[in-house]
Formats: sequence, structure tokens, C-alpha cells
Amino acid sequence: MRLADLTTLRIGGEIRNLVEARTADEVIAAVSAADEAGEPLLVLGGGSNLVASDEPFEGTVVLLRDPEDPPLLDATCEVGASGEPDGIPVDPAELTPLDPTCGGAIVEYFAGVNWDRAVRYAIAREMVGIEALSGIPGTVGATPIQNVGAYGQEVASTISRVRTWDREKGAVRTFFAADCGFAYRDSVFKRTRYSGPVPSATGRYVVLSVTFQHTIGSLSAPIRYAQLAAELGVEVGDRVPMSQVREAVLRVRGSKGMVLDAADHDTWSAGSFFTNPILSADEAAALPEQAPRYDAGEGRVKTSAAWLISHSGIERGHAVGERASVSTKHSLALTNRGGASSEDLVALARDVQDRVEDRFGIRLEPEPVRLGVDL
Repeated sequence: MRLADLTTLRIGGEIRNLVEARTADEVIAAVSAADEAGEPLLVLGGGSNLVASDEPFEGTVVLLRDPEDPPLLDATCEVGASGEPDGIPVDPAELTPLDPTCGGAIVEYFAGVNWDRAVRYAIAREMVGIEALSGIPGTVGATPIQNVGAYGQEVASTISRVRTWDREKGAVRTFFAADCGFAYRDSVFKRTRYSGPVPSATGRYVVLSVTFQHTIGSLSAPIRYAQLAAELGVEVGDRVPMSQVREAVLRVRGSKGMVLDAADHDTWSAGSFFTNPILSADEAAALPEQAPRYDAGEGRVKTSAAWLISHSGIERGHAVGERASVSTKHSLALTNRGGASSEDLVALARDVQDRVEDRFGIRLEPEPVRLGVDL
């Protein structure tokens, strides 16, 4: 099998050894075996945040699979820590919302659980806080690594703990929220590289499970993203039924080619390819007056990578060669138009970086994990 078969960009070389894992114990066993053998290791979930080389991967890929088991849910006044007594119905609409008098709900998911399934489950049980993260491809285990966020929400606001396998100590380690070092698209899990004898695209800490703590209610968290508020026809700060937030987010994501569709090459991507730059006050002051500016704390300013790209002479659909292009729907997505190689993608990414740097003096940073690819 090739990594191209397991990634949303549909790019990547042959895999020497593929191991599927549906439980934490299976993950630990596979990771430990690879490390003990001194092999390169890649732990892979949905493959939606990876740019891989076309060269063969001469190591082990541990592919996390969704066991489709019920999550462990503790809502204190209704459901015990043993989880859903009868499992999760196929139709989330059959779930009973939790009693709003509960102080909250704590739910733990195996790392391989499909992320959007977790979002649907939370909405069905009226657990607030991740509804705006609907439609994001990938698995639960990837969310704390990148501190996944969209449309005014980040998982950092609801994650209470992350259970991991420490590859260097050969032991399970649990990180509580305060220990996760969450920042914009960043965490201790992303920053802490594996210092073993073989370079690894997977860091020191392999996520085994993630626990979220939710408040209970039928209404969403306050809407904080202007485009989402406009789509909903409400003001920023308003709250609406969570199902409406999900529907609106899916519409907006779909309009940007950010909902996976095998027939639509604009979705053959790794999502937003570049992070929004965090600038010093002086760097932000050098931007044109109309450039977006958002307070990033500690005197820093965040601006929009999409704005920088579109104001650097790069139009949607911009291509370098015939097989890779900027999405026709969204300036931040780099897409495979069919048969693209990793070299095609890298050439396009560098072209975008160079043009933005030439125009604004800012070098855009790629968001996806890179495997055998230099950007």
C-alpha cells in the first residue's frame, strides 16, 4: 500500500510495513516494536494533515482505525463511567440529550475515532464546545497535537486530558490541560520531537486517547467568527442551537472545498496549507492598512495567510505545472488536480511562499506534517 492511498492529498510512496490499531494496547505494541527495531515510524490517523514524499517509506506506519465502540462518558447524574449502556445508535438522532441539570459531561475517545463522529455525538447529547469544528477530516488523536480550531473554536477550550505513550520512557503519560502547552495550532505534543536513534515524523508522545469536558445545553457556545455569524444570520456573541451551527459550518466548509468529496479535486488537499502568521507589532504595522489584524496576545498580532496570498498576485486556481494548484475555492488550500507528485506540491508551495515573501516580507509556515519533504 502507498501513503497516497491513506492521505487526503493522495500523494506518498510505498509503505514497507503497515500495522492497523484499534485499541490503545495495539498502538503501544506497534509503536514499541518499531522503536525497538530502530525503524522509522509514522503514526497516521485520517491522513488529512500530511504531505509525504513519493519515495518509499522504509519503516512502520501505524494506522489508527475507528473501533466504532461507544466512548466512555461520565455525566455524573445520568450516565456512569462505564459508558453508554447500549452503545451508540447508528442514527445520532436516537440519542437522548443529557439532563441540563448535570454539572457537565466528561467523555473519552480512543485516538482513532473519526473526529466528525465525535462532533456528531457531542451535538446529539447536547454537549457544548466543539460544534463549530464540524466537518474537519481526521481522527480525535490528531486534534490536541495541532490544537485544531476553526470558526472561533479550538479543542484547547474543551480538552481536559490527553493520554499518551512516551516513546523515550516506554510508559503511559497523561497530560492534563494545563500541561498541554496549547497555543495557536501548537502544543507540547507537536513541539516535543522524538530523540531516538532514527529520525521520526511522529513525536515523542503518541496520543492514545483524548478526554473532553463539556457544559450541557441545547445552545452553542457564543459565536465568535464573523463569517459564521453572518451565515447564521446572527450577531457575534449570540448563541443558537448546536445543530444549526453544524449545518452552517458544513455549508461554509463545502463552499471552500473543505468537505471531502472524491469527485471534487478541490478537496484533494491537506486543508489549510499555511498557518496565519503571528507578527510583532512592528511587523504588523508594516502591512497595508487594509490587511486583517487580530490580537494574538503579548503584544503580538495575527494576520490572515489567505489575505496575504490573494494580495500577492496569486489567484484561486493558480498552478505551477498541470497537476497541482491552489484550490479554485479557497486561497489557503493547495490541491492535487490528479496524478500530482510530492515534487509538484512542493514546487507550488514554494512558489506561494516566495511570492508572499517578495510582496510582504513574511515567509508563510506550512501547517501539515511533512514526511521526507523539505519546505
